[in-house]
Amino acid sequence: MSRKVIVTCAITGGNSAILAKHPNIPKTPSQIVEAALDAAKAGAAVVHIHVREPDTGAPSNRFELYEQVVKKLRDAATDVVINLTCGMDGTIAIDSVDPIKIGKASTLKDSKARCLHAIKLQPELATLDCGTIVFGEQIFVARMSDLREMARLMREAGVKPELECFDLGHIETAKKLVSEGTIDGPALFQFCLSTGNGAPAGPTVLQAMRELLPSGAIWGGFGCGSDEMPVVAQIVPMGGHVRVGLEDNIYLRRGVLASNAELVENAVGIIERMGASVATPAEARSILGVSKRG
Repeated sequence: MSRKVIVTCAITGGNSAILAKHPNIPKTPSQIVEAALDAAKAGAAVVHIHVREPDTGAPSNRFELYEQVVKKLRDAATDVVINLTCGMDGTIAIDSVDPIKIGKASTLKDSKARCLHAIKLQPELATLDCGTIVFGEQIFVARMSDLREMARLMREAGVKPELECFDLGHIETAKKLVSEGTIDGPALFQFCLSTGNGAPAGPTVLQAMRELLPSGAIWGGFGCGSDEMPVVAQIVPMGGHVRVGLEDNIYLRRGVLASNAELVENAVGIIERMGASVATPAEARSILGVSKRG
């Protein structure tokens, strides 16, 4: 029996720059849902959801937008596992260091506000970014106190955290949460590679990250840009699960803009050619140890 590989599709992301490069980036709740369902029909068992302001496409963390997306997905005839981002409203910008002046571009809110949509809407999964990291001129803040509180709130809501790790040290941070009992097992890790701000994609990096995982962990990963499909091919024989989607890469091939469904189809082709098979949403829930919600 071939191994089941979970395919996650990251539908739209929280990057403003890609709006000028791809005219069909999903912006409204209806567009995000349509793209998510197309990805599910193409083979994605999980959809990873950001929301955007419908009029401008600007990244958003508004509860009402998540609520609309989740309701539409749950009402749809196509089954899919819902994974909501909790990586928004976590940055600070420093305009000056002498004296220290926090810039207006900062979005940082308290732990509960950062994951309120996840604890209220109760998807099967929600992301927990496990390390402070610099994105250009902004700093994403993930103190241990923030992570413990967000993990506690998710656990009380019955939501499984996806522990996003952009570097080796982030895995060690996530392991502390696991060892403290803040994260219920089996823990789910996501390796976030070639983002331009953390670990690069490559076999040695993947091997090192996998070797740091605690016993029994479930894991997957993704590469950005041109690394997206090569990372799929690397992860499958290593025993991991995969993520693709317009959040991570907007091209089907050089110069040809992609849809989410097309990227999922490419990943499915790689998985099947390597002798594995794609998990259904029901099989994904079984692997992840979660129940269908809503």
